[in-house]
Amino acid sequence: MPEKKLTAEQIAGMIDHSLLQPQLTLEEIEEGCRIAETYQTASVCVRGYDTAYCAKRLEGTGVKVASVVGFPHGNSSIEVKAFETKRYIKDGANEIDLVLPIGLLRSGYWDYAERELNEVLSECREHDVLLKVIFENSYLTRDEIIRCCEISTKVGVDFIKTSTGYAQVGATEEHIRLMRANTPAHIEIKAAGGIRTLDDFLLFYQAGATRQGTRSTVEIIEESIQRFGK
Repeated sequence: MPEKKLTAEQIAGMIDHSLLQPQLTLEEIEEGCRIAETYQTASVCVRGYDTAYCAKRLEGTGVKVASVVGFPHGNSSIEVKAFETKRYIKDGANEIDLVLPIGLLRSGYWDYAERELNEVLSECREHDVLLKVIFENSYLTRDEIIRCCEISTKVGVDFIKTSTGYAQVGATEEHIRLMRANTPAHIEIKAAGGIRTLDDFLLFYQAGATRQGTRSTVEIIEESIQRFGK
């Protein structure tokens, strides 16, 4: 879509404001919620133990709460990830961002990954909660990324996501285009990691990302207001 057709409001509605850094204090979490409410982002993406606080804080604002599961390395067992999902939904999560088991993907344990997705998706579907699946593309080959797309499509997740933002490389245009080419249109793509400017956002949006995770929400939206208007 040409840049001129995007408004700051539309851009904000595609941002998951990231509040995942381990050192963030509760005061900083509160400030992040204030930013999300002020700019009306799609969600705040939060650490598990912040879910209940953020859900209560943002109730009635229109901003959703996305909680991470198996974050950031995907190393928990299927049972633990399913428990995390159930707990965070109980605490008020509207969306779940799940990290796939990276080492097992690279080892070819595709059946395991599919079982994990089915277990977590079952918890999400029971409560009408969206599931975003994080591949962590920087550790995967092109063929492995395609296989993740195929499994995610088979299971029927809502979003596939490039990365956690905590590996050596975050979102790239090449990976987003690869993911878009290998999933049906109804499965959306989230980009995360290294999205710091409006131009970064627009590049990934034009490549196919309809949701983007960033800590640079204020900078991106303020620049978009200047460039495109509200």
